[in-house]
Amino acid sequence: MAILRAHDVSQLTDVELQEQMGKLRMELVQHYGKVSAGGATENPGHIRELRRTIARLMTEKNRRSRV
Repeated sequence: MAILRAHDVSQLTDVELQEQMGKLRMELVQHYGKVSAGGATENPGHIRELRRTIARLMTEKNRRSRV
């Protein structure tokens, strides 16, 4: 999954925002599952980027709900 920047997130519709958040959360759960099973991820920095992208999506969602 591609990492979305703030500019990209602001251009998404509400439906796309929810879809992207769901996909990213599932990918994050898969990475956490792999790590908890004793394995190592190919790219540990990817987990951090996933968490940040989810935060960007949540921030945009909250910003839209306040307006």
